[in-house]
Amino acid sequence: MGFTIGGIREIRTGSRRRARSSEITAVAEYTGLWGWDVVPGARAVRSAGGRADCSCGAAGCPAPGAHPLDFAKELTAGATLEEAAAAWARTPGAAVLLPVGRRFDILDVPEAAGRGALARLERMGLPLGPVAATPGHRALFFVAPGAAADLPGLLYRTGWDDADLDLRPLGHGDHITAPPSDHAGQGPMRWLRPPTLDSAGNPPQARLVVGTLAYLCARVCV
Repeated sequence: MGFTIGGIREIRTGSRRRARSSEITAVAEYTGLWGWDVVPGARAVRSAGGRADCSCGAAGCPAPGAHPLDFAKELTAGATLEEAAAAWARTPGAAVLLPVGRRFDILDVPEAAGRGALARLERMGLPLGPVAATPGHRALFFVAPGAAADLPGLLYRTGWDDADLDLRPLGHGDHITAPPSDHAGQGPMRWLRPPTLDSAGNPPQARLVVGTLAYLCARVCV
């Protein structure tokens, strides 16, 4: 039997429900297990011309689908599954965003460099935090808060201060899109190294990883 319009609509509705359920479960995990705050975020919406518009509705939004919703209430660490479900019912389709600069900062590098650094750091037995990957082929290393402010000094002390590195710090006031949400209309976020009870609440000091990240950025991204 062929598909009917009603059947297609039902399949699409079911897909949206599964996506919402997945994000609600992720939010509850982030707040309840890992102790992170979560913010409902905007999504990018493709226009008929293929342009990415933002669900916030602002004309010329500078960060389509990659910023918090102004009217949405933040969920603090410890929020339950029921509270997560209620929050996403008030903001249906919202992306899952994590505030940076509280429990962690982020070192953002090209994914190729990040994968190489991750393999080296694991072989060295160094403590590691979660590592996320964006659909735009970036790797986001979770490190202890304060890394964004300390990065220039860390690069100086490791001899990388005069190198042209594609290594970006994110700190207080920044947000990242968390798996499994779509990032800026480009596709879903994913984990290269998922959080654990140890790594989520105690990410490594940036000084333990920045030298390796800088070296791989210089070597891979030429």
